[in-house]
Amino acid sequence: MSNTQARLPVPVESEWTALKARKVSFSWEDTPLHWVPGDPFATHTINVLHLLLPAGERWFVHVYRQVLPLIRDERLRADVIGFIGQEAMHSQAHDEVLPHLKKLGLDPTPYTAQVDWLFEKLLGDRTLPPGRARKWWLLERVALIAAIEHYTAFLGDWVLNARELDRRGADPTMLDLLRWHGAEEVEHRSVAFELFQHVDGSYRRRARTWATAFTALVFLWQRGARFFMENDPTLTDGHATFKDFYVSGKRGVLPSPGDMLRSIPRYLSRTYHPSQEGSTEQAVAYLASSPAAVAASLAEKGAGVA
Repeated sequence: MSNTQARLPVPVESEWTALKARKVSFSWEDTPLHWVPGDPFATHTINVLHLLLPAGERWFVHVYRQVLPLIRDERLRADVIGFIGQEAMHSQAHDEVLPHLKKLGLDPTPYTAQVDWLFEKLLGDRTLPPGRARKWWLLERVALIAAIEHYTAFLGDWVLNARELDRRGADPTMLDLLRWHGAEEVEHRSVAFELFQHVDGSYRRRARTWATAFTALVFLWQRGARFFMENDPTLTDGHATFKDFYVSGKRGVLPSPGDMLRSIPRYLSRTYHPSQEGSTEQAVAYLASSPAAVAASLAEKGAGVA
């Protein structure tokens, strides 16, 4: 085997599973503003997901629908179609949290308007001539999504194992939303990377777009946490600092900064493949017990019988 062949990403085949969208729904009437009791910072840091994901995952779907004609592998095509269905449901589920936050006195509209601009304008379609320029912009966005999905899978694996949230008495409906979503992120964690490898696979592009994605996510996340803390009607001096994030990570109510940093060289390794991280078995097990996912499955079976 040549050195080049030995350095190719190697998928763990046993981690593959067929994907399907689960039409879940959640009721937010009983979810308090600080759904991690006594910890507005942890609550709002995680709440940033509700600001970023609706527009971000609609963007994923939009880009992937454009790239479908370039896919020459039938299993990968089926995986991408399953991914599109799951991401569309994620966008909808997080979007439905926003009116509840507004009802509790925390209007997210000023921030979400900026996020919408980012994905629809800055990262949206551009008026480019057919050919190399248009394909270049499509491949750049495919690579960006692969980099972002590395972190959504990281977060999904974290929340599936974040037992401190249970010990703190976190709201069960919000936990189910996060863990249902996280489990599906782990379940489909290889799709974006495999699609990028299939249509391009340039290591230089992978590294460059990782840097862009990581910088943007850090900027947007800290800005979103500050927005929530400063606009929380129950706080008189709301603030969000890296020290707060570090301490919360040490306590287990947020991801550890050290774990996040250690994930960087793994993604940048030439032998990296997402199937080498996380556990499909754990994700599927949670989806088999998630109250929202179970209710969606029963509703689907009932509709099939009817």
